[in-house]
Amino acid sequence: MRVTRIFAAAALALVSTFAAAAAPAAAPAVKTAAAATGADANAGAEQAIRKTLQTLELDVPVESVASSPVGGLYEVKLQGGRVLYASPDGQFVMQGYLYQIKDGKPVNLTEKTERLGVAKLINGIPTAEMVVYPAKGETKSHITVFTDTTCPYCHKLHAEVPELNRQGIEVRYLAFPRQGMGSEGDQQLQAVWCSSDRKASMDKMVDGKQIKAAKCANPVSKQFELGQSIGVNGTPAIVLESGQVIPGYQPAPQLAKLALAK
Repeated sequence: MRVTRIFAAAALALVSTFAAAAAPAAAPAVKTAAAATGADANAGAEQAIRKTLQTLELDVPVESVASSPVGGLYEVKLQGGRVLYASPDGQFVMQGYLYQIKDGKPVNLTEKTERLGVAKLINGIPTAEMVVYPAKGETKSHITVFTDTTCPYCHKLHAEVPELNRQGIEVRYLAFPRQGMGSEGDQQLQAVWCSSDRKASMDKMVDGKQIKAAKCANPVSKQFELGQSIGVNGTPAIVLESGQVIPGYQPAPQLAKLALAK
């Protein structure tokens, strides 16, 4: 089941405050963990939390379980960058943002962690599996775009790729057939990825021209699933080098500003 639906589907009680998650009356197992050594406590908590998440039958694997910045609360990283929080005994699970007030300003720790996870995942994809439009001159940054050749706003963004390239931004395309596998977009994207010259084929397909390409083993379905795992549900979906996901079309000047910001 989707991460966003786990609480509706699971018979779990949610806590509204961190104190409730750590209260002795609500979570007696915390006493045992607190009495153990730090390493034993963390190992026991991880085991309990993973056991709870297994009962939820998540369709996203758990990558890691570790202490969060808040005492009595553990951070659960899911494949694709999503983050959950859980009590040490695994009886309480929360989904939401964790903020730290720093110098009088709120810092979204959850978003920061999720972006790092997305960046690691997306930036780790070999460019050989993408359709890449290199920057002109020095490469200052890159963006990764989940695209569909049947999507009008993807066409609009594609027309501005040369401008992004001129500003030193490499544009990397991943396939995301927005109407699902087997759709017209899926067939077109598979043809592009099976072409000997993917860039030329992408340009022609976006321009409304048909291309011929023999069937081949291609990463379209894998990239579609990857997009879903990080929350993509439409195209274009733009992932900055930092891991920030921008849903929808952005004009080149605005997108370049975001991509080049440090």
